[in-house]
Amino acid sequence: MAEREGGAGIWTFVGLGILILIWAANFSVVKFALRDLSPLAFNGLRFSLASFFIYAFMRATGRTAAMERRDLPALILLGIVGNTVYQVLFIFGLDWTYAGNAALMLSATPIFTTLLSQYFGQERLAIVAWSGVGISLAGIGLVVIGGTRALELGTGTLRGDLTTLGAALAWSVYTVGSNPLVRKYGPLPVTAVTMWIGGAGLLAVSLPSLIAQDWSAVRLTSWAALLYSGLFAIAVAYFLWYYSVRHLGNTRTAIYTNLIPIVALLIAWFSLGEVPTWVQVMGAVGIVGGAILVRLGKIEGPA
Repeated sequence: MAEREGGAGIWTFVGLGILILIWAANFSVVKFALRDLSPLAFNGLRFSLASFFIYAFMRATGRTAAMERRDLPALILLGIVGNTVYQVLFIFGLDWTYAGNAALMLSATPIFTTLLSQYFGQERLAIVAWSGVGISLAGIGLVVIGGTRALELGTGTLRGDLTTLGAALAWSVYTVGSNPLVRKYGPLPVTAVTMWIGGAGLLAVSLPSLIAQDWSAVRLTSWAALLYSGLFAIAVAYFLWYYSVRHLGNTRTAIYTNLIPIVALLIAWFSLGEVPTWVQVMGAVGIVGGAILVRLGKIEGPA
């Protein structure tokens, strides 16, 4: 860790800052696109675009995604959970809630990931990490009840908040489940293969919406949002993530990315007019602060 952190230059932090801005802005960008595009039509197109970009990148760099046949069942399951299920829950959750709320719910992903890693013996937790879990869960509760219409299931944010929280859980299952394969093949091949498998499932689920979509009503700004979300928020962001991890290490990179929900709240405030309540602000502090404590309180190695 020390060597990687010490070798990090200014461009590493520039890239990390760009990564944070890309992912934070994506929540508001997607909300803009969903004004013209149905959730599944949007997601089916943007994920197809991202999958093609990853394929082109691997071809251009001469990288391979060859896997042993015995690992195929696990890859199929992970692809469905981490991409098909996650993407469906993410897009509907974002459509049903505020962009800022969605960003905060997804920032709970480290909590689920850590708990699952503890359960399966991949990591052990110190007391400070368990404190972080409790603080983050309390923060989630504050964000949910802090919305002005949070308890109205039909029109408020509760349905979207819980759906996005389900997306965070799905991504955590994918992260923990793919850990042995990532150690075996590396992160990029596993990401690529599971993305292609999950993308095929997502495209199948999205096909009726793609056919029913009124394409003549899609404005140029929505097409630009689709391009941004598919090309930058998935493909380019993945590259910047792996670049940051290589130079800063996984833990330090992850701690910096805890800034994403805060930046996302600010962007949604200025671009969408989503003014958070004070209760939600306190919840945001709880979620982000708890997530940082969880990351700092991890003990590597089996329990």
